[in-house]
Amino acid sequence: MIKKKAKLIFKHNSFDIVENGDYVLCAISGKEILLKDLNYWNVELQEAYFSAKEANERYKNLGK
Repeated sequence: MIKKKAKLIFKHNSFDIVENGDYVLCAISGKEILLKDLNYWNVELQEAYFSAKEANERYKNLGK
């Protein structure tokens, strides 16, 4: 099965699919995140995160 990277617009409680695909990449780790498993993102930065760990890491780095 060939997977395709999706393009999304992140909103506060949802996201819009701009270009269909199966996954997005985590902005911190580079890991693939299947759209069905996508739970963490930053609306202002328009970034997706693999887990709460990566989201927290980005949050801490923004404070520096």
